[in-house]
Amino acid sequence: MRKRRKLILEDGSVFYGTGFGAPGDAVCEIVFNTSMTGYQEILSDPSYTDQAVVMSYPLIGNYGITDEDFESKMIAPSALIIRDLNENPSNFRFTRTLEELLAENGVPGMYGVDTRKLVRSIRDLGSRKVLVTDDDTPLTEGMRNLRETGLSHDAVRRCSCSRKWYSRTSNPRFHVVAVDCGMKMGIIKKLNEYKCNVTTVPYHTSGEEIMSLAPDGVFVSNGPGDPEDVPEVIAALRTIRGKVPVFGICLGHQLIALSRGAKTYKLKFGHRGGNHPVMDVRTGKIEITSQNHSYAVRAESLAGTGLAVTHVNLLDRTVEGLEDKDGLVFSVQYHPESAPGPQDSTYLFERFTENMARGKNRRTGNA
Repeated sequence: MRKRRKLILEDGSVFYGTGFGAPGDAVCEIVFNTSMTGYQEILSDPSYTDQAVVMSYPLIGNYGITDEDFESKMIAPSALIIRDLNENPSNFRFTRTLEELLAENGVPGMYGVDTRKLVRSIRDLGSRKVLVTDDDTPLTEGMRNLRETGLSHDAVRRCSCSRKWYSRTSNPRFHVVAVDCGMKMGIIKKLNEYKCNVTTVPYHTSGEEIMSLAPDGVFVSNGPGDPEDVPEVIAALRTIRGKVPVFGICLGHQLIALSRGAKTYKLKFGHRGGNHPVMDVRTGKIEITSQNHSYAVRAESLAGTGLAVTHVNLLDRTVEGLEDKDGLVFSVQYHPESAPGPQDSTYLFERFTENMARGKNRRTGNA
């Protein structure tokens, strides 16, 4: 028989539901995602480390879990909160159910929650700490637990690879060093698709070590948490500045900005989902994008950094893209590899390869 469970938020509000997946309590940051599909990719996206993810779309588990669709080897969120759980997936590819995946990885879930009310609460009051616990936990005990438990600042360390590894493709044109801050496998696959051999290195790899690998370009990945918690990547970016083309996504976008002296700040409830409209300010073209982040670059802090804004979010006008004056360093806040999600932004990988070709020409004197 399933146990009743509840969420206690740090403002004292309580939401009830039924437990599934793994037992146990969890203190984490509560966030919501507006995607209609992709719960497996969300669960395996390291950017969700230490978060309780609320799915705004009510029907979750419909197509089960498929071994080929994981974005990493980890199940990142601390908890999953949904409205309706489908325990009988309809999908010829599925290898296990959503509940089985959570149970295998020690992640507690809750269903039957009023997710519409919960999402409105997060939207109105912002992301905040939450305790996922049993129904019989006294509110006073839960609130004390929330007060006494801090959120970690080492999520990138726990998500990054521990040693360098390689992903090669046939007939490669470029060699990319990817700095792993919690990278999704969809990014590696997309780089391979654009004829790039990829050497992935841990987040704490120095700029000198990166350059010793003779890259044609450097990619800085997505990842969890506050970008100011990752000074190692900021230092590496300063070391390699002006030497090779650089492309950053999500956390990588924020780290590029910080390496140039800009500032970041935490959003009220972040951007998570596959339906965020972003405009290229140079062309006026609008892309529908997939996003997952809590922090943004402060636009007014970009003066004197050598970075210009290329894209803005049409919902809240936040900075969604940057480039330096020669165009060889650029970044976006959203996920152009979008697995699953819109494909409006895959051209950015082509732009990265074009930059690497330009960089090669400069180094060989063929520009």
